Amino acid sequence: MDFTLSPEIEDYRKRVRAFVAEHVLPAEADRANYDEHEMIREDVLGPLRDKAKAEGLWAFQMPRERGGQGVGIVGMAACYEEMGYSPFGALVFNCSAPDDGNMIVLEKCGTPAQKDKWLQPIIDGRMRSSFVMTEPMPGGGSDPSQMLTKAEKRGDKWIISGRKWFITGAEGAGHYILIARTSDDTRKGLTAFLFHADQPGWRIERRIPIMGPEEHGGHCELVFDGLEIPDEDRLLEIGDGLKVTQIRLGTARLTHCMRWLGMSKRALAIASEYVNARESFGMKLIDHEGVQWMMGEAAKEISVGRLMTMHAAWKLDQGDFARKEVSMAKIHVADTLHKCVDTAIQLCGAKGYSKDTLLEWMYRYARQARLVDGASEVHKMVLSRFHKNEGLDFWKWGV
Repeated sequence: MDFTLSPEIEDYRKRVRAFVAEHVLPAEADRANYDEHEMIREDVLGPLRDKAKAEGLWAFQMPRERGGQGVGIVGMAACYEEMGYSPFGALVFNCSAPDDGNMIVLEKCGTPAQKDKWLQPIIDGRMRSSFVMTEPMPGGGSDPSQMLTKAEKRGDKWIISGRKWFITGAEGAGHYILIARTSDDTRKGLTAFLFHADQPGWRIERRIPIMGPEEHGGHCELVFDGLEIPDEDRLLEIGDGLKVTQIRLGTARLTHCMRWLGMSKRALAIASEYVNARESFGMKLIDHEGVQWMMGEAAKEISVGRLMTMHAAWKLDQGDFARKEVSMAKIHVADTLHKCVDTAIQLCGAKGYSKDTLLEWMYRYARQARLVDGASEVHKMVLSRFHKNEGLDFWKWGV
């Protein structure tokens, strides 16, 4: 692939970087702008989102005819990395999880009527959304074949019963994508449905406390006890639930990597400012060889992660599923994020461990990276299966 960005994408990238520096970082720096879950308050976020939309920096993953920028996945990689420099950046540009992945799957899988009803309000920023799949034991998690939540057909409606948990963004969302069991078929037993928060027959049991910080809407446990969903609000065909999940998670996993690379760079920027100013034993910290090793190692890992992420993005833009490449990037960039934040805390010492910098916030956030959208061990199993089946062709060149 050619790693040169087009003039259009480079212009977007520069504008996103400038917007983050001018508008997002000042809002992030004021802890009074944070809510009780350590997320930017929605009343502070709203004006920033309005400004981003007015400047044509909105919903980069969506087609222009629906109000997005239509930059493709390589373009997203370049721009999302710049957004990720602030933990709140992607939110400002309407490019954050879980809305990001939900918009992508609805755009790919929805009918024109479903896009107008369920997708457009999310694109416009009028509605938050949530993806409802993970279940408590013994239900489905990384292995969706264990899913227990059921959808039973009665006339022209589906009746939902079951329980889900760790559903990101569920509290306060308006639109939901639900994966439920419709048969015992091992490959075609799951189906995807759409429902609105106001529909009766379900409830949020609790917002699950986590190490934090939390996204808007938290991570919730949901109970379904008779939710009725019209058949017209089924996404794709009966039995296509696993297909919907794979379509969504493929790109969603990679967009996590894009944003995490930006946060990794931010961690090193915070550390760099400190080690270039702090003196120890008669010299700047940056002049100590051991500090240089730590900074250089972390910078290298970011570069490796960028190459892996861009390669996967390029393959997705070519129409490839890029399952190997996405899994490899997800494993590596999740590890890189943790390494960079941990290195920055170590170099900044007590200041890094305190709340005087954003590093302790980032450290707690980074730990989830090796779990969300498939634990690292699951992705390693995926890679092992590919290697078992392909042998030396695991590393084949595209021709």
